[in-house]
Amino acid sequence: MSQGLATLLRVGTQKSHSAAESTDFIKCFLKGVVDKSSYSKLVGNLYFVYKAIEAEFEVHKNDPVLSKLYYRELWREKSLELDMLFYFGSNWRETVKPTPACEKYLARIREISANDPVLLVAHAYTRYMGDLSGGQILKKIAKEAMGLQEGDGTAFYEFDDIRNAGEFKKGYREALDTLPVDAATAERIVEEANDSFHMNMAMFRELEGNWFLALTKFGWNSLVTKIKGEPKANSARRESKAAS
Repeated sequence: MSQGLATLLRVGTQKSHSAAESTDFIKCFLKGVVDKSSYSKLVGNLYFVYKAIEAEFEVHKNDPVLSKLYYRELWREKSLELDMLFYFGSNWRETVKPTPACEKYLARIREISANDPVLLVAHAYTRYMGDLSGGQILKKIAKEAMGLQEGDGTAFYEFDDIRNAGEFKKGYREALDTLPVDAATAERIVEEANDSFHMNMAMFRELEGNWFLALTKFGWNSLVTKIKGEPKANSARRESKAAS
């Protein structure tokens, strides 16, 4: 291949990445408008997705391709279990189920694991590289918007076994570039990565109704603040905090 798989994935998923960032769900989140009920549902879906990806990687950990991306320090299942306990309580395993969009995502992961496991590379890349790239920013937004204490409900974003995220991502990309795959297989992995983005977007859209209500409430509260005549300096600081 003239380009490494890491570059092919980055370039080949740019449009899908931008589309995901343009969903109402993500736009609200980045503005600091976080509906706790909807966010907890997202955490639930992410738990099932990561559990599935990591279980299938475990099945194929001796595969000549997948073994090169078998990094248990990335695994999110145990961290998400802590967040599930925080948001749903001690009986969360009995009460929380995947949403319809999440079920389709899980079915796809199981399907390719059984029939074409090399495509699991696409799902690992899409999820873990995104987590390492923007996780700390998203953690800060979630904490401030929902008034969370340190360590409450944000374990998902903590990679305790990775000391330097930048160096780890560099090594991960190098591992992608050394995978023993031909050009046709690389193309299929990129296509699957785009599908992965769209499956994530489908989960976001399930929650957009509640997030729209949260945004409406945010706008109403801002209007009330202006009517009450809050000093401009205080208003600016608050808006800056919401956007950070």
